Amino acid sequence: MSHTNPGDQQLREILTTAKTIAMVGASSNPEKPSYRIFEQLLKAGYHVIPVNPRETSVHGQRAVASLAEIAEPIDIVDVFRRSEDTPAIADEAIAAGAKALWLQLGVTSEVAATKATAAGLTVIMDKCIGATHHALHIAPRS
Repeated sequence: MSHTNPGDQQLREILTTAKTIAMVGASSNPEKPSYRIFEQLLKAGYHVIPVNPRETSVHGQRAVASLAEIAEPIDIVDVFRRSEDTPAIADEAIAAGAKALWLQLGVTSEVAATKATAAGLTVIMDKCIGATHHALHIAPRS
């Protein structure tokens, strides 16, 4: 059975209750979509943690090499990586105790979705978190 994304009501709940977003594949390169989405999420009031072993910081936020290095609770793991990388990222998200695994537009993996769902995470695939945040008219956090 193939994965189905949550509806708008559940997506709204995820985005309004989340405080911390770990962005796997965050980049300091302004040409990359992750750079723009990272900035959008920061401006919306989220605590965004860049997860990329090739970066030292993104938008002034100290980067970590892996989800395992994050000591605080993670609400959403937002993934800007190739689809084939996502099953291992799902394992890391589960181990980190994340509540949701969000695979960006163009990124899908039934294996990652099955693993994460079985561990109790909400899974969103092939959907841009930034566009969804905008489309649902979610107010910036205060």
